[in-house]
Formats: sequence, structure tokens, C-alpha cells
Amino acid sequence: MLQNVCMVSVVQNVAIDCANAYELARFWSEVTGCPMHPDVKPGDEETQVPLPQGPMLYFNQVPEPKTVKNRFHLCLRPETSREAEVERLLGLGAIFVADRRNPDGTGWAVLADPEGNEFCVLRSDSEQAATTP
Repeated sequence: MLQNVCMVSVVQNVAIDCANAYELARFWSEVTGCPMHPDVKPGDEETQVPLPQGPMLYFNQVPEPKTVKNRFHLCLRPETSREAEVERLLGLGAIFVADRRNPDGTGWAVLADPEGNEFCVLRSDSEQAATTP
């Protein structure tokens, strides 16, 4: 008798092509508050930012520039308020791309990292809980 065996794949990392792997990893290290891999050094063409929960952020230096909108992106849920996190990320070098925030407090802000890779900043858990009936 054949048994149903569930075979799955586990996400090892999220790969991000970039022009400067070390500098972009440094930016995302500051965004996440997680240090870069201890073996990473300036000039490395491949770098990593291990995350305590979830896959590693992997940065791979490529010769071609980014030319179109991402079809895959990260969504961040801040520990502080969404607005405070947007301001913090802009201070780190992020670029404001689009405002998808609604008057009732729902929605998100679309930012881009210093190389133009888009990402979203969602409401924090506490902000979300405050508006959930």
C-alpha cells in the first residue's frame, strides 16, 4: 500500500541581485537590525544577512542594472509604528516610491532600497490590533 508522502521545499534564502553586494547588505543589516554574516567584508560580490526567523537575505553582485519593477518583494512589519519606521528607513537611505496608506489607517507605504528594489512597510501588530474590531 502506498502512503501519501508530503514532499516540500524549504526556502533557504531570498536572493537579491545588486550592483554592490556589500553596501546593499549593510543597508539591509541596518533595516533588520541583524548583523551581516561574520565572514562578509567590503568588496565581496556575495554577502548574506542571516535573519533569526525565516530565510537568509542573500546579495549577489551582477553587472546589469535594475530596469523594471520587482515582481517579488519584501514586506516589513515594524516593531514601532509604520510612520516611525518609514521615517527611520528614509534616514538610512531608502527612497519613498508610493503611498498606499488609507485614511482609516490601513494600507502600506512602498519604499525602495538604495539600488531601487521596492519593499513595503506595513502597520505594526499593535497598530493592526487597535483597528481590528
